[in-house]
Amino acid sequence: MEKTYNPHTIEQKLYQQWETSGYFKADGTGDSYCIVLPPPNVTGALHMGHGFQDTLMDALIRYHRMCGFNTLWQAGTDHAGIATQMVVERQLLKKGQSRHQLGRDAFVDKIWEWKEQYGDKILQQLRRMGASADWTRARFTLDEELSKAVRKVFVQLFDEGLIYRGKRLVNWDPVLHTAISDLEVTNEEESGHLWHFRYPLTDNKNYLVIATTRPETMLGDTAVAVHPDDERYKSFIGKTIKLPLTNREIPIIADDYVDPEFGTGCVKITPAHDFNDYDVGKRHDLPIINILTHDARINENAPKPYQGLDRFEARKKIVEDLKALGLLEKIENYTVKIPRGDRSKAIIEPLLTDQWFVKVAPLVKPAIDAVETGKIRFIPETWAKTYFQWMHNLEDWCISRQLWWGHRIPAWYDENNNLYVGENEKTIREKYNLPNDLTLKQDEDVLDTWFSSALWPFSILGWPEQTQAYKTFYPTNVLVTGFDIIFFWVARMIMFGLKFTGQIPFHEIYITGLVRDPDGQKMSKSKGNVIDPIDLIDGIDLNDLIKKRTQNLMQPEMAKKIEQHTRKQFPNGIMPHGTDALRFTYCSLAGTGRDIRFDLGRLEGHRNFCNKLWNATRYVLMSIENSKLSQSDSTPQSSLAIHDKWILSKLHTTIKKVHHYFKTYRFDLLAQTLHEFTWHEYCDWYLELSKPILMNEAISEAEKRGTCKTLILVLETLLRLLHPIMPFITETLWKDIAPLTDKSGKTIMLEPYPEYDESLIDEKAENTIEWIKNIILSVRNIRGEMNISPAKKVPLLLNKGNKQDKEHIETYQLFLKNLAKLSSIDWLDKQKNKAPSATALVGNLELLVLMSDVIDKTAEINRLNKEIEKLEKDLKQSESKLSNENFVKKAPPAIVEKEQARTTEMKVALKKLNALLEKLK
Repeated sequence: MEKTYNPHTIEQKLYQQWETSGYFKADGTGDSYCIVLPPPNVTGALHMGHGFQDTLMDALIRYHRMCGFNTLWQAGTDHAGIATQMVVERQLLKKGQSRHQLGRDAFVDKIWEWKEQYGDKILQQLRRMGASADWTRARFTLDEELSKAVRKVFVQLFDEGLIYRGKRLVNWDPVLHTAISDLEVTNEEESGHLWHFRYPLTDNKNYLVIATTRPETMLGDTAVAVHPDDERYKSFIGKTIKLPLTNREIPIIADDYVDPEFGTGCVKITPAHDFNDYDVGKRHDLPIINILTHDARINENAPKPYQGLDRFEARKKIVEDLKALGLLEKIENYTVKIPRGDRSKAIIEPLLTDQWFVKVAPLVKPAIDAVETGKIRFIPETWAKTYFQWMHNLEDWCISRQLWWGHRIPAWYDENNNLYVGENEKTIREKYNLPNDLTLKQDEDVLDTWFSSALWPFSILGWPEQTQAYKTFYPTNVLVTGFDIIFFWVARMIMFGLKFTGQIPFHEIYITGLVRDPDGQKMSKSKGNVIDPIDLIDGIDLNDLIKKRTQNLMQPEMAKKIEQHTRKQFPNGIMPHGTDALRFTYCSLAGTGRDIRFDLGRLEGHRNFCNKLWNATRYVLMSIENSKLSQSDSTPQSSLAIHDKWILSKLHTTIKKVHHYFKTYRFDLLAQTLHEFTWHEYCDWYLELSKPILMNEAISEAEKRGTCKTLILVLETLLRLLHPIMPFITETLWKDIAPLTDKSGKTIMLEPYPEYDESLIDEKAENTIEWIKNIILSVRNIRGEMNISPAKKVPLLLNKGNKQDKEHIETYQLFLKNLAKLSSIDWLDKQKNKAPSATALVGNLELLVLMSDVIDKTAEINRLNKEIEKLEKDLKQSESKLSNENFVKKAPPAIVEKEQARTTEMKVALKKLNALLEKLK
């Protein structure tokens, strides 16, 4: 076994062995357990959110595989319509080409070429994370089998009247020239203006003042609205406005939508360019006038002076023209929420276009019932409220996108624009009894990516065919996903699963939090705080990290800020930690909160945890070898020593907790429990308790053999307990440990997961070892307080105590003397010993260490006085700083809080040092 733990020498080689050996495949026996991987974008790279969620999924999969389930982690990727098309279009632009020059078929072929070369990058990165998915079954949303399912669903919904084509308001990206979903729109606050314009009344010289953040849309106004209870404007309701810059008259209407407190209380209504206005327009049967082209330029429906202008050029001219007419009341600075496309970064426009929609009302009730009746359970349960709120207010779903990459809508038109829907042109001719010489043209649009994703849990298993995989693994067991896509994906999977299979798609939905940086900020490239999980695994040089974070930034000032932030955050770059440390950190952070702050300090601590486990295994192997005892000999439980019974009892308490935390998805408590047992109970205590047994010639062969057996048994069990979270190090160590046990398997991942055995819970052994630990810890505390060298043995005097204390002292002197570094243990004679001593209590038992025997009293008093003097000086400076009003007001709150905490710590330390000084005087 190597002396030091080096994850890079074991991880990738080990993973290749696992995959080549077929260990990730469902074995066909036992009850089924299935998780489908939320399909990452084919263009994507692994980010912290992926690493976090995939670690939790893999832990569940490995746990259930070891528990004997027929386990399938079904993987695959999403074609990511917009993102993928953008990537390939950019490549063409670099060559001076466009997709329109190539034509649709040739362009789609180019995307397929790109996908074959680069599209599986994220799946390779998931392998680096140790993901034990069945890669032989990996699917892609544009695979023919999945495309067939998509077409079948579309046609059935259309035939049932649940899919229709209509003119509706959508989020329109003027750069990509397509409708996009709400999920693909980011709304961030930006500095803007609020323009106040005068709208003259038609029949007199009065006017109403309206406030708007988008002056260009006034060209499409079809009403002005006021609140029906607003006394200022009641007399105006029913009158008309002469819309400035146009020849149109528009009505003044009353609607509860209007907020009397916003602006002037008068609101311009532009149904074609605002979602709320669209609803108002429908309620009042207002005309809908679209004044924008797909490029966000002013179209022919607006007055001629503005036609052809970009929307922002038109805005500027409209403001100037209204000012010239004396209709500009004022301009205010105003913070505006700007909707931008997350891919193009263009400002999104609500636009009236012809699109395909799913009528969701008939699909909603069964999906709500499934959660209300408990057939599907959200974890944490509070997310069910969010789900219900969304479902009860769900509107029809726009499923068409004006792209070339994706599932092309299975609809055809003849020369008279008659519509025919079917899975292909041949079935359409049969379905509608059309002549062969009738020319048909397929719809140009493709389906929203979320449409095919809604079928993911069953289409990926072979539906609509009744495949063995579908019969075995559907419904799946749990969906692990983020709260941000409950609406866009989770709800739609439930609706479509119930509609087309008659069954729920999964029994449980485990909602994870959002991984943020250590300061609680959302990770983004523009902030320069994105951390690549692979960099945490492999490590990265500071200069390479800076280059990685700034290479695609166009603004030099932003790049400079990100460089400064990176140098401050990682002055020495990122050191390598290995996959297991990262996975353990992810699990330790997986609480029930909405946000997760990724703590790099905790990651370093879990790298040390891996080292601890590695070194513990080396100690066990060397101890067994040096003892020359056969640990495989049968040793009855009743004949084991107290420390062996204790560690077995603690082990099985841990096993019971671990099973509970897996079942309740409390990965944070799971990691905490395993860390506590491994580090403190097994390594810090049991291994130390084993040393005086194995190294003492006076100890019987039977007791030594029992300890050897227990060392191996507990370690092997512990490795299996840890394996779902830390697969690489546990597999590596298990292969060294397994030959010393009755285990004959080739891999730890196919070994049974440890089961709880209540008969091994031994309260007497636990209480006894707890007593021993308290004695040892008390002596160690005395050593620390009195600055006694850890290497120096000290005499321990005992006073009071009960009968059991005296029996334990007699029985367990070997442990006490070795682990507390005691030269002797005696009962106190009050008449002969009155020298100053450090004391501690364990129950009623007094522990005393005579200072005169172990320290230079004068030197120790001098040392304490110097420490007290320094602390008093530092405390005075700190208190002076906090009493300075300028410091408290101007310093960041975090700095002030830190200084206050430091002051409190110094006061506590001073009190402690003065108490020690009094003992020595």
